[in-house]
Amino acid sequence: MPVPHLDLVAIDMGYGHLRPAYALSDFLADQPILLVDRAPLASAEEQRLWRRARSGYELLSRASAVPVAGPLLSEVLQGVTSIAPLYPRRDQSSPTVPTRLLAYFGQSGMGRGLTARLQRTDSTLLTTFFAPAVLADLAGCERIYCLVTDSDVNRVWVRPDPSKTNVVYLAPTERVRRRLKTYGVPSDRILVTGFPLPHRLVGGTGASALKKNLKRRLAALDPRGRFLRECRDEVSHFLGDTQSPGDPVHLAFAVGGAGAQAEMVERFLPSLGKRLRRGKMRLTLVAGIRHEVAQTFREAIAKAGLVPELESGTIRILLAESHAEYFAAFDELLESVDVLWTKPSELTFYGALGLPLILSSPVGGHEHYNARWALHSGAAVRQSDPRHVGDWIWEMLKDGTLAGAAWTGYMRMPKFGLYRIASEVLGQPALEQRLRELGVEVPKPTHDEIAPERRPAGNLTTN
Repeated sequence: MPVPHLDLVAIDMGYGHLRPAYALSDFLADQPILLVDRAPLASAEEQRLWRRARSGYELLSRASAVPVAGPLLSEVLQGVTSIAPLYPRRDQSSPTVPTRLLAYFGQSGMGRGLTARLQRTDSTLLTTFFAPAVLADLAGCERIYCLVTDSDVNRVWVRPDPSKTNVVYLAPTERVRRRLKTYGVPSDRILVTGFPLPHRLVGGTGASALKKNLKRRLAALDPRGRFLRECRDEVSHFLGDTQSPGDPVHLAFAVGGAGAQAEMVERFLPSLGKRLRRGKMRLTLVAGIRHEVAQTFREAIAKAGLVPELESGTIRILLAESHAEYFAAFDELLESVDVLWTKPSELTFYGALGLPLILSSPVGGHEHYNARWALHSGAAVRQSDPRHVGDWIWEMLKDGTLAGAAWTGYMRMPKFGLYRIASEVLGQPALEQRLRELGVEVPKPTHDEIAPERRPAGNLTTN
């Protein structure tokens, strides 16, 4: 049964806010996801406002890759999503224009349906988008949890007068914690949890599913054994005996919810053709729920002369009719994927699954920070020229680079965000009960592994 007195709220604006909401919904026994821009939370007038905002963002995301006009529109998108430098450390709590605009919209009625519901039902709000949290906060609601969905965060995520906030921010990274403190959020309102990765791909607090998938993946990513020759003892300590290379390496290329960068497929497919025809590689092109993106993929496949590989299943297109179907199919896909090629969206956090990331160009300021975080963590590499992917990706397989990225992501990135969030929102006993319902053994966490990290207040210049 869904958790009573909890409202899980997201927005249909790309996949970045919906993907973590679906992971939470699935783990919390199919907890319903309410969309702040749809009924019953939004009136017809509110829905029109949200449609305009969403359409504008998606237009900028797609158009930023168009020749000639693309660079200019990319600069516009960068300005909308930009995040000021964190250093030198300083007070960044002054409200910005978007912050004031959101407060003004709240005074004009935006979010009224959400706040009325929360007050009527006395529910706890758990949201993956800033607007529901800020609007509910300004309306005087309590018990508000807001999950930040990037590795850094814009000032608009916090109310104009941050010291008064009732929001508990669930931070996926340490940098988000530091940033929120510069915005004036009290330290005891910030928890470092990590990102909620799907339970199917983690397997509980013992990470049973993650370890099983990673053990198979490392074998595929290290065909010449160069990585394992250096790290065999370490890998064996955490995963047990290593495996011999088995199936062909499986590459997935995923575009964002707005369909940005779908045109890259036509550029890189010819370079992969030789290995796809010889069965040395499998490729899945992830179109999400966009039929026009899937059609772009089919045309590129035909142009590259790879229709037989599509028919045989060597190449696959993942297309779904709904978000729920897509996220479920994508999670299932990742069990067999060895390398994920994507822009640095919320999927950056999936490097924690031991899934090496090849990052295409960021779309928006927040994705620049995501890319930097993943690269600094060692879980990602930047793409080289897509026209020659068949050469450079094969070199990274032969020398163990991608195997090393998989292992580093597993070792360094936070894996247990889903369970830390559940522990905070529901309580540790409820989390353990849910894991038992799923048939997962509940080992005792070590080194504060599962409990959310609530940092003490500190001096901004030294902490």
